[in-house]
Amino acid sequence: MAIGRKLKLPQQNAETFFLWGPRQTGKSTLLRVTYPDAVWVDLLKAEEFRRYLNNPEFLRQELPQSGEAPFVVIDEVQKLPSLLDEVHWLHENRNVHFALCGSSARKVKRGHANLLGGRAIRYEMFGLVSAELQPGLDLNRLLNHGYLPRIYLAEQPKRLLNAYVANYLRDEIAAEGLVRNLPVFSEFLNMAALSDTEQVNFSTIARDCGVSSQTIKEYFQILEDTLLGRWLPCYRKRPKRRVASSAKFYFSDVGIVNFLAKRGLVQPGSELFGKAFENWCFHELNSYNHYHEVFAELYYWRLAGGTEVDFIVNDMEIAIEAKATQKVNSQHLKGLRSLNVDHPNIKRRLVICCETKVRRTEDGIEIIPALLFAEMLWGGELF
Repeated sequence: MAIGRKLKLPQQNAETFFLWGPRQTGKSTLLRVTYPDAVWVDLLKAEEFRRYLNNPEFLRQELPQSGEAPFVVIDEVQKLPSLLDEVHWLHENRNVHFALCGSSARKVKRGHANLLGGRAIRYEMFGLVSAELQPGLDLNRLLNHGYLPRIYLAEQPKRLLNAYVANYLRDEIAAEGLVRNLPVFSEFLNMAALSDTEQVNFSTIARDCGVSSQTIKEYFQILEDTLLGRWLPCYRKRPKRRVASSAKFYFSDVGIVNFLAKRGLVQPGSELFGKAFENWCFHELNSYNHYHEVFAELYYWRLAGGTEVDFIVNDMEIAIEAKATQKVNSQHLKGLRSLNVDHPNIKRRLVICCETKVRRTEDGIEIIPALLFAEMLWGGELF
């Protein structure tokens, strides 16, 4: 099954760019489809990695030194940051353009590698989004299998998810020497999955893993640097009441969360389905924001007493609650109504849910079915 992706890359030789994204999101496939005539350097191949490791100047020597400059794709570029010096020279002196693809910028950034002096554009690729699966989006399948194309399409996703996590620990963590104690980090992954969509209690996870809170903070930084998750900050502008200060964490793929947290089959109507549903809403908002280069700021809002709104877009442009219920009631609207007391200037308040029809409450809250929300989002109707 061929799936058309929503991320639009530049025309060949138009610019040099980095393409980052978690493993198996389809970066290499998209690059091959978009640039079929490109010169390809695949650092995942052991012999190719060793050759450039010992002699990075081979890249300069192997490309044509006259005539039209080729377009070059370097896959898994994070494995050999030293090669970026050659990329920089070729870009400056021979006008060679590159697509630099990788699943982790951590080694590149932490090693102070050459990032081409800011000349390279950054693109980010995510797992499958609703607009890529239309028509016939199966939301239940998506929330159980996750957003990675191969695993979403598989009939037995657990084996593939197990292999994905094992490969992540081996290739991203152990091979790059990111942590000293791999078994503890593996246990941390299981604990972190339980905190998906939640404010993170570093002390509790540290106690369960038998390490310091600072170590847990560093582990979460690794998840962020390897693109396995990201933080959602709390909205703190002009608070009238005391609001929360810590951020919430969202894994980049709900299938990985399901596997690590040992959720089993996530059934509609369950609490776990609700958490997976919230992860999906964030995934859609975040992916749209990046793919369409909207540059919107995303937050959540929470009072110190616990009243919360899942997502705030920009400076109170839109407030969104993700509620995986087939019947939204007044309890589900509590957060949005409390938010309106503190921020009466908010433009739109939405509840994304599993109801089948759109409706609007007397105080202006829009109740929107999940698939319609996805259609409105990717149609540019929200922000």
